[in-house]
Amino acid sequence: MSGGWKGSDRKSRLPSNWSEIRAKVLARDPICKICGVRPSSHCDHIEAKTDAHAEDRLQGVCATCHGLKSSREGNDAQRANARPGRRRPEEPHPGMR
Repeated sequence: MSGGWKGSDRKSRLPSNWSEIRAKVLARDPICKICGVRPSSHCDHIEAKTDAHAEDRLQGVCATCHGLKSSREGNDAQRANARPGRRRPEEPHPGMR
């Protein structure tokens, strides 16, 4: 799974009334807020990897857009935490000395 969530830890951080919050958000956003075409089936945290569960911090999205958004956010997080690559210093071409 992309994104760095540690297994069931993510679900354990959801509030006890998550199913109610999710139902309200999906009722408010019946069509995906990202593509505007497919029906919403996932309740997405607008700001990645936060525990902001207020309804105004959530949006209804389709499975396709949710997967793409989550993958992009996970890849961005990995890039941000990656060690810089090792590069050799530029050397002049042997024939250009």
